[in-house]
Amino acid sequence: MKPYVLSIDIGTTSTRVFAFNQSGQIIDREQQELTQIYPEPGWVEQDPLELVHVTCGLLNSIESRLGTTSIQSIGITNQRETTIIWDKRTGTPIYNAIVWQDRRTSHLCRDLAHHADIIKSKTGLFLDPYFSATKIKWILEKTNVSINHLAFGTVDSWILWHLTDRQVHATDLSNASRTMLVNLNTGAYDDELCSLFNIPHSILPDIKPSNSFFGYTTSDIPITAILGDQQASLYAHGGTIKNTYGTGLFVAASTAETITKTNRLISTVAWQIDQHITYAVEGSIFTGGSIIQWLRDGLNLVHSASETEQLAASLSSHDGLYIVPALTGLGAPYWIPEATGLITGITPGITIAHFARAALESLAYQTADVLSEIPAPYAQLHVDGGATSNHFLMQFQADILNIPVVKPAILETTALGVAMMAGLKVQPKSAQIFKPTMSSIERQERLDGWHSAMAKVLPPQ
Repeated sequence: MKPYVLSIDIGTTSTRVFAFNQSGQIIDREQQELTQIYPEPGWVEQDPLELVHVTCGLLNSIESRLGTTSIQSIGITNQRETTIIWDKRTGTPIYNAIVWQDRRTSHLCRDLAHHADIIKSKTGLFLDPYFSATKIKWILEKTNVSINHLAFGTVDSWILWHLTDRQVHATDLSNASRTMLVNLNTGAYDDELCSLFNIPHSILPDIKPSNSFFGYTTSDIPITAILGDQQASLYAHGGTIKNTYGTGLFVAASTAETITKTNRLISTVAWQIDQHITYAVEGSIFTGGSIIQWLRDGLNLVHSASETEQLAASLSSHDGLYIVPALTGLGAPYWIPEATGLITGITPGITIAHFARAALESLAYQTADVLSEIPAPYAQLHVDGGATSNHFLMQFQADILNIPVVKPAILETTALGVAMMAGLKVQPKSAQIFKPTMSSIERQERLDGWHSAMAKVLPPQ
């Protein structure tokens, strides 16, 4: 057996390539930030060609050090819903990638609102700009290009097409289920939905199981797994219940082979292994770690994300300050794309430390709101993502949920999950458990304050 399995992890703010040995240890890695483009308020784009250039550059660096003959396989995991359409003859995108956070298609969702119930019943998804279908529709209408030679893909399909020297136009079912064009009951594109959004079948990628052979790279390495990033994380956690603290927050819980419908959460495909489909419920929170980035880059209140832990811990209380971080609308469990953020409770004693603390606490409150909608009971929450290095946040999360928060030994669970799907045989281990210490009275007071702040953002009932 060849010693290494590679993971290509194309996130929202950076792309990373990891090399795992057969014990599940990361023995090499490369990372590069990605440019974010904000043409208008609520619009978020990326340069598709930059995604390819960065990914190929990082992959080549790893391959040059390890040697291609030592690499068993490659798995691809990616930011989901981000939409790219290109000309298959030239490889040229007809528009920038519209990122999952983008809200420009809110008006299209309003126009289609009378179809919301049928969309939810077929796809498990809410009619929201978050998903790919309205993004595809917007690009096709905006550019008015002949569809004869066009191809659509989420980021996995776009990268796969390039890695296979433009030979393979495909995706896996976990990513396809996020387009709002796939019927969960059939695992295939739905004719009625494609017609509703006026999207031709001819531009859509083939759907394959997550553990498929997707093709060979130009270096002759097999690509044997594709998973959406949150599904990959859930897979690494053993399919229990987890939260990923990234640009957004993504709570997911496996429902095994059952499609579980809820009023305020997404029903989605977790993964497909051979012919067996595993489903999940998910709460996608649009603003997670990006609120900390906003404190740093937008307000210049902190120099680094890590600084917020010390600032938050320096206070004995939040002193009534709450931040509702609806920077790009509200996702689960509220689904209000037009919502904007709110800061409430400012008094003369409020300092930068209070802002740091309120921002961190907002991540825990939003997570609690989503977990309250998950129908199955849960005894602990598995966590991953960059913000799990913030021990103040992890302890506060355990306190607000009143259950243990379990942090894994390998924090790169997204990359690990797709490596496991690609053939790596390991069993992840936990490294740290945060147990709740907050009194029930204080917990309820904190939650009441949060919901009071949230009520100022929500539309009147």
